[in-house]
Amino acid sequence: MADDEVAEAEQRFSGRELRDALGQFCTGITVITAVHDDAPVGFACQSFCALSIDPPLVLFCVMKSSGSWKGIEAVGRFAVNILAEDQQDVCSTFGKRGADKFASIDWTPSPLGSPVIDGVMAWFDCTIEKVIDGGDHWVVYGRVSDLGPTDRTDRPLLFYRGAYLRLEEDVVDPTPEMEELENFITSSGPYTWL
Repeated sequence: MADDEVAEAEQRFSGRELRDALGQFCTGITVITAVHDDAPVGFACQSFCALSIDPPLVLFCVMKSSGSWKGIEAVGRFAVNILAEDQQDVCSTFGKRGADKFASIDWTPSPLGSPVIDGVMAWFDCTIEKVIDGGDHWVVYGRVSDLGPTDRTDRPLLFYRGAYLRLEEDVVDPTPEMEELENFITSSGPYTWL
């Protein structure tokens, strides 16, 4: 039996069940942007994460059918915009196919020329380092060349169980005694989780 046949025979869940289970993992929401052929392009993306501090790498996953991705891949650079809690309308705009997504969006160019959306919690200016096949998605590694701001205190836009989620309490910094978190790559406070 071929590896693909073994994998199919062992799968005991539907695509809907997989989506529902993955929905149990709360994520932030980003918008990946670039300028291709003098026009801004972008898409909403919840599959973004830190990859490495040295070298400075991030990654995101994008559906292979994404038209915006084709433009971003062609220019070889992009910005990651981390949305704030009050930017649900921005997420909705960039979550749709077609139309001019930037018609009602204020933005400025990053140092590499990619759109940085006004009001985001943070942004990363990146060049494409590597693209890996990930089934129906591409896994994209980006090398960070610049970023900003790092001092925002508002709350992030979160997605959980197919809907937006609001934080009810302020973020609490971990204490140095929380050794189980030592392998995390990011922290909201003065502690470094490495």
